[in-house]
Amino acid sequence: MNESLQEKSCTPCRGGAPPLTREEAEHFHAEARDWRLDQDARRIERSFHFTNFRTALAFVDAIGALAEAEGHHPDIHFGWGYATVFLQTKKIKGLHENDFIMAAKIDRLFAQSSAA
Repeated sequence: MNESLQEKSCTPCRGGAPPLTREEAEHFHAEARDWRLDQDARRIERSFHFTNFRTALAFVDAIGALAEAEGHHPDIHFGWGYATVFLQTKKIKGLHENDFIMAAKIDRLFAQSSAA
């Protein structure tokens, strides 16, 4: 049985490792469908919407705690009622499985925050 991305943990990525090919990225993208895969398959992003600033800030804070625990840090833009998250493995200037692991875990955080 294959382990879902949400169940995996990010692993250290060393510079010099090749980024995912478009085909590999599309394979992982199947588990993170709400994320947009950019044209060059070098980055994924997703915007999340909230009813106010406080909820967006709490979500960003939860992503920060997750990023520290996983050792994989996204770029985040946020403001009143929104947060946009960008994932790319900077050491390899492209996508790695870790980016999709984080995307799946961020999706889970969002689902939990929406249910609250």
